[in-house]
Amino acid sequence: MKDELFSTPNNAPFEFSQAVASVFDDMISRSVPYYDISSKIICELLCDLLPQNASVCDIGCSTASLLLFLAQARSDLVLCGLDLSAPMIELASKKAQAYGAKIELICADASKCQLQKCDAFIVNYTLQFISTQNRAGFLERIFSALNPGGILIFSEKLIYDESTLNASITRLYENYKQAQGYSKTQIANKRKALENVLVPFSEAKNRELLINAGFKSVESIFKWGNFATFLGRKFI
Repeated sequence: MKDELFSTPNNAPFEFSQAVASVFDDMISRSVPYYDISSKIICELLCDLLPQNASVCDIGCSTASLLLFLAQARSDLVLCGLDLSAPMIELASKKAQAYGAKIELICADASKCQLQKCDAFIVNYTLQFISTQNRAGFLERIFSALNPGGILIFSEKLIYDESTLNASITRLYENYKQAQGYSKTQIANKRKALENVLVPFSEAKNRELLINAGFKSVESIFKWGNFATFLGRKFI
């Protein structure tokens, strides 16, 4: 379904509701620059770097699109998806069943539940929705749950410390969204709904969080404007 959710004003804060889940695949592909390309890069890198029968957990898996890419690319991988939104998990389960993919899907708050040991965690556009004071501890828990040599794929929307540049990058991003078919009204309504719900950090702050959590290697593998994907390795 096409995302038309923010065509009219709504004072309610953004949440991953049934309505959002129903249009999420269209929403994210039009809202995150080059989402399909960055997802392909993530999939190919994990397939290249992970050993046989490796375990992968996608935290904030939404409709499990990335997990489905991995399932199709490498049938040996043990795949798991966590999401706080029941409608997202319900839709993800239907997609996995339709594709015949073996993926364990769990509706749970990953910032609070116990994380199972894994060879790779994916945290794409998820940390930005966790309260700022809890992010460091959350990443520390992920690092602890990673097996030695494990991988963290981490994507976030960014802010820039320099205000003039930040404003310019924001305008570029809004122009991008208009090119994807969103009106200025839709963009403004969604921006208002996301205020104090999605709270981005700078690239430097995100790197600092990862390093402090224990990741000695943190590399940027994709970036466009105010969106970036990082890869961290657990070398112990």
